[in-house]
Amino acid sequence: MKNLFATFLCALMLQSACAQKDNQNQQETVLEANAFEQKIREGNVQILDVRTSEEFKSGHLKNAFQADWNDQTQFAERSKHLDKNTPIYVYCLSGKRSAAAAKSLQEAGFSQVYNLQGGINAWKQANKDVEGANKVSQMTSTEYQQNIAVSGYTLADFGAKWCPPCKIMEPRIDKLAENNKSLFKLFKINGAEQTEILKELKVNAFPTLIVYKDGKEIWRKEGLASDEEILKAMK
Repeated sequence: MKNLFATFLCALMLQSACAQKDNQNQQETVLEANAFEQKIREGNVQILDVRTSEEFKSGHLKNAFQADWNDQTQFAERSKHLDKNTPIYVYCLSGKRSAAAAKSLQEAGFSQVYNLQGGINAWKQANKDVEGANKVSQMTSTEYQQNIAVSGYTLADFGAKWCPPCKIMEPRIDKLAENNKSLFKLFKINGAEQTEILKELKVNAFPTLIVYKDGKEIWRKEGLASDEEILKAMK
């Protein structure tokens, strides 16, 4: 009986110690603005903004990758391109959404996830720099149609400079367009800024490629696409 009680007591102590360790680890993933800034300045990091695209346009951290936590389809699509072995620094407006996103990323196997305490509000209050705060003029539907309503083929390329697969695709798309000038026209759209046309066309992922023939959509692909896939859509 004594041995049983001793075993039970040890189990309780071990459970308590593990819980304290987990709480400590959780606390260590939350960084106030100065520490957050210091860490990302060390380089070789990923910065994830989990606010909406509209919030992102109001100002964001340099080199931030945007994936809306409230839109789980978008968040899953965009976050899957992140490297699980590279530290990831997450923030939102006040820290609540980013806390939930950080927990989700940890559960998904990301080894080092850090949350900005107080969000970008705390970042701004600490007088730290943001970029992209200038209001961007939105492309109208008429302006978009003018770019694709041409005879023959047009390839519309929706991307963003902070999008990892976009960085892979961009030089390939540019080269493909250069080598096939007589076949199609390339039309690039900055999806991080032109959010209104994205909503209208239901573009939910970056990159998204759309092929038009004589102004009518005939093919669409989200994510990475090969040269062969793109050219096949035009033949």
